[in-house]
Amino acid sequence: MQATRKEHDFLGELDIPDNLYYGIQTYRAKENFNITGIPISKEPNFIKAFGLVKKAAALANKDCGVLDAKITEAICFGCDELIAGKYQNQFVSDLIQGGAGTSCNMNANEVIANLGLEYLGYKKGEYQFLHPNNHVNCSQSTNDAYPTAFRLALFLKMNAYIKTLSLLEIAFRKKGAEFDNILKMGRTQLQDAVPMTLGQEFKSWATTIGEDVSRLKEVQQLILEVNMGATAIGTRVNAPDGYSEICVAFLAKESGIPVTLAPDLIEATVDTGAYVQIMGTLKRSAVKISKICNDLRLLSSGPRTGFNEINLPPRQPGSSIMPGKVNPVIPEVVNQTCFYVIGQDLTVTMAAEAGQLQLNVMEPVIAFAMFTSFEYLGNAITTLIEKCINGITANEKICFDMVMNSIGIVTQLNPILGYEESASIAGEALKTGKSVHDIVVIERKLITQEKWNEVFSLENLIHPKFINK
Repeated sequence: MQATRKEHDFLGELDIPDNLYYGIQTYRAKENFNITGIPISKEPNFIKAFGLVKKAAALANKDCGVLDAKITEAICFGCDELIAGKYQNQFVSDLIQGGAGTSCNMNANEVIANLGLEYLGYKKGEYQFLHPNNHVNCSQSTNDAYPTAFRLALFLKMNAYIKTLSLLEIAFRKKGAEFDNILKMGRTQLQDAVPMTLGQEFKSWATTIGEDVSRLKEVQQLILEVNMGATAIGTRVNAPDGYSEICVAFLAKESGIPVTLAPDLIEATVDTGAYVQIMGTLKRSAVKISKICNDLRLLSSGPRTGFNEINLPPRQPGSSIMPGKVNPVIPEVVNQTCFYVIGQDLTVTMAAEAGQLQLNVMEPVIAFAMFTSFEYLGNAITTLIEKCINGITANEKICFDMVMNSIGIVTQLNPILGYEESASIAGEALKTGKSVHDIVVIERKLITQEKWNEVFSLENLIHPKFINK
């Protein structure tokens, strides 16, 4: 039979399996919040962040004369174990929970307390020697420990995403250079416009992704302001003088993240505006990536009855009934991931709006939405790079023939022939199926073949210069 230990809270007693490092409050949370099936152990940076927060708090409390050296050493031992990535399976609280994150905070307090007890030579649950609330949570509340840990974890999550997004920018720029001299038809409103190169198209995608890298780096700075020492609502109740400043200084040193103390702790405890702005920026990124995936699907459509300008790497048979069909499955799955992220932006918005008075109790769903969004979209981008972008090839002849057979090239003649004449040529070409070249040079003799060659040289189509009579 599994050995147990008795633990109590003000609701009563429970038998806790003795192999568990978490205690009664986490046990109750595990029973209460079976919502997503995703425990906080799936976010290792979050656990690491709690270790950093609790360590900084313990060191600050020691400096303030609130904790003795022995207790502080034991707490720091437990925190260092978490920071090193150990005991992640002991973090079982669901990412979405009631209580404004209290269950996550107590999960960390209980695990650290029991690790510290063993370090001191005691048994798990002998909290009279090292208590989850009295010692590990000293000078803290869930309302400052949880948001601070969330911000540290989110900062690390954003670092990883920004790195991945930068790789997408590089991949598009590399393909842009590869396709630099491949002429194709540009399109507006799905209609022929004017010529460009396939390289210019891919480079434009690189540029737009690069813009989002810059925007994300900017908004990332918003989460460097933390409210440690605010305790319950920002009045610093139960925290010793100077604790906030010392704690945040330790936190910056231990984490290597340049966090600063919020100037107004009451405002910082309730406000979640930074998350709204960050999630909006991530949504912008998702919208752009999804738009590019739409373009990839269009440009590769066919192969016989679509654009067929590019070939996406074939990844799997595309149909259970149509032999030989290959679908653009990678852009499709990225599209769907982007839709998820766009939806989570609304989740964050509504959760931020739902905060009441001195605390936003909806922060766990904000954390869930943002953690999963950065994770899933980052995974999707890696998949897009490795299984699609890197293997794209161009159908150069098809691209070129589409340009020369297009009516849209008549735009190049506007400076020479004028808009009215050019429109007349376009109308005749559309009605009769004749080429613009034959109407202009052979039938109407509006320009010479030499002038035609000058206007429609590859260099002038790719990098057009003003040519008039």
